[in-house]
Amino acid sequence: MSAPDLSRRAKKILQAVVSEYLHSGDAVGSRTVTRRHDIGLSPATVRNVMADLEELGLLEQRHTSAGRVPTESGLRLFIQSMLKVRGLSPREKDEIRARVVAPTADDMVQNASRLLSEITQHAAVIVAPDPALARFGHIEFVPMRGGKLLTILVTVDGRLENRVISALDPIDAARLERIHNYLNGLLSGLTLDEVRARVERELGDERHRYDAEVATALQLGQQAFALGEPRAADVVISGQANLVDPDTAGDRARLDRMRDLLKTLEDKETLIHLLDRTKTAEGLHVFLGAETAHAALAQSSVVAMSYGPDEKPIGAIAVIGPMRMNYGKVMSVVDFTADVLSQMLGELE
Repeated sequence: MSAPDLSRRAKKILQAVVSEYLHSGDAVGSRTVTRRHDIGLSPATVRNVMADLEELGLLEQRHTSAGRVPTESGLRLFIQSMLKVRGLSPREKDEIRARVVAPTADDMVQNASRLLSEITQHAAVIVAPDPALARFGHIEFVPMRGGKLLTILVTVDGRLENRVISALDPIDAARLERIHNYLNGLLSGLTLDEVRARVERELGDERHRYDAEVATALQLGQQAFALGEPRAADVVISGQANLVDPDTAGDRARLDRMRDLLKTLEDKETLIHLLDRTKTAEGLHVFLGAETAHAALAQSSVVAMSYGPDEKPIGAIAVIGPMRMNYGKVMSVVDFTADVLSQMLGELE
């Protein structure tokens, strides 16, 4: 079903029902529609149109003689064709920028997650940039006892990683300084994946076999950047408490659903898999209930968007809440926060 398939009055009534439901959470009757919306129809006519919309699977009547509420299909049609998304004010934009800014990428992601949760009053999830996509900043080797070296790797976005490696022969301070300068010049601006490939390629170059200092530098670099256990991208979550429904007390089924939902938010792989879907397509995405493909989210909505360069997104942000949420506000906030995060992370490089 698409909007053009509906008559003009059917669209107006569907829009009125969905708007009232999202505002109040209650089933919407024909008198509410005629009283609060400029429909120009009698309650009886509105009831007939609502019955037609129910047959089309866009509305449902959960209790006899009660009003109607939108189905997932009705919500989807409303979001795609009828929702008017309000842009953020200059003041709101300035507040988001001020609260996201931070000296490192990790801090920016943490700030953005808390901000999204506080503004929307839902849970916020951000998949941080893949560690393998971080860009090399500089490397330094610090001598330790027993012929060991402490490797200090700093990425452009401020991340710091340490690893202890072995030196085959003693290396004095002056030689270490030359090794630092060589590797820092050779690897500047490359991603960590590209760094590993470059070091391996240089090691295979015949000309370096006759330069002991370069060969030592590359061998140390090979150890420093050796792949260990694959490191999954970090997932930052804020506002899980916003998902707790106070009305679940005494309702075993609803309590079980709430526990399953909170448990899902603890599963990094599940969240990464869900949000990876936003990194393969452009723009903002809204997943409703079953569209999330996760049973625990069957009664939830996810508003998500990727961030980073348009040609190669590096992460994704999302707000998770009930299907009865203020989509216009949430979509505006997610969209702008993704843009801010993209810009600020880009400026770190």
